[in-house]
Amino acid sequence: MPGERASEDVRREQILQASFEVASREGIGGLTIRAVAAEARLSHSLVVFYFQRKERLVLELLEWLIGTTAVLHVSDEVARIPGALDRLHVLLQQELARLARQPKHTRLFFEYWARGTQDEAVRARIAAELERYRAAFRPIMAELHRADPAAFAGVTADGMAAVAVSWLQGCAVQGMIAPGRFDMPGYLAAVRGFTARLG
Repeated sequence: MPGERASEDVRREQILQASFEVASREGIGGLTIRAVAAEARLSHSLVVFYFQRKERLVLELLEWLIGTTAVLHVSDEVARIPGALDRLHVLLQQELARLARQPKHTRLFFEYWARGTQDEAVRARIAAELERYRAAFRPIMAELHRADPAAFAGVTADGMAAVAVSWLQGCAVQGMIAPGRFDMPGYLAAVRGFTARLG
C-alpha cells in the first residue's frame, strides 16, 4: 500500500539522518548500528531490518550525503549571464556560500574521501561524484577556452574544470580547518583577480 511505502521511506530517512549526526560527532569509525538506533530513538533490530550491517549503513550514508548535499546546479538565471567568466564567478560564489552553510557535510565528505584509500567501494563512489562535479564545470570552461585559445594553449577544458574544482576543494579544507578565520569573500576576490585577465 502507498501509505506503508511512504512510512518505510520516512523511517529510512530518519535512520540516515541519525547516522549523519552520529558520524558527524564520532566519525565514520563511531558509526554503529547501536549508536544510530539510540540517536534515532529506534530499536536496534529495526535499524538492522533496514540496513542489515554496519558496512551497508556506511555506504548508504555516503549516498545520502551526496544526495542531500547541494550539488552544482547551473540555474536558468546563471545560464542567462552573458559571459562565461561572469558565470564562472557566480558559480564559484554559489559554491563557496554552500560550503559555508554545510560544514558538517563537507567534513564528513572528506572523511569518506580519506576512507576511500582503503575501501574500494567508497573510492569508486567518491571518484564518480567528483567526476560528475567536474563535468558540471566543463561547458563554462570549454566556452572560456574557445574565447581565448592562446591563453590556454596546451590546456583542455577538462583540465580547467579540474582547476576550478581544486579551488573549491582547497577552500573547503581551509574552511574546515579554521571555520571562523577563513575569509571566503577574500578567497573569491583572489580568484576574480587571478581570472580577471581572461575577461
